[in-house]
Amino acid sequence: MAGIVLGIDTRVTLVAAGLLFVLALALGVWKYLQISASPDATAHVYVDIAHRATLLYSFATLLLAVFTELSAWATGVNLAADIVILVFFVAAIAAYIYHGWKRDTTNQYHGQTEKLGTHVTMWALIVGEIGGFLVLFSGFVAGQF
Repeated sequence: MAGIVLGIDTRVTLVAAGLLFVLALALGVWKYLQISASPDATAHVYVDIAHRATLLYSFATLLLAVFTELSAWATGVNLAADIVILVFFVAAIAAYIYHGWKRDTTNQYHGQTEKLGTHVTMWALIVGEIGGFLVLFSGFVAGQF
């Protein structure tokens, strides 16, 4: 392809966005199957959450790819930031799918908020997602202004 040459960090992030979008579409089929088989025409709450969240994460990943491509930071720095964020996106989706499959809860945090592991996991997610994006965003600002 002539003209546009994207960095490997951007290409990896775009592949992740595409894979997340395909997963979102497949989760939409699962959601529809549950809706069509349900007497009240609803899917399990976590099947619905998995579908919606995965759609949102796929588009959020496109945003990451843009900031990655326009970042002034080294490829390895950008790719590391992307991977940290994507690991948390995928972990969240996996948890939603698990609870949708098991139909074991309508609130995965019910009874968990006082547990140390829950707090550690959530703070890791907060630092990883926000920190990872701030790396990409600061790279964009540094490179473009």
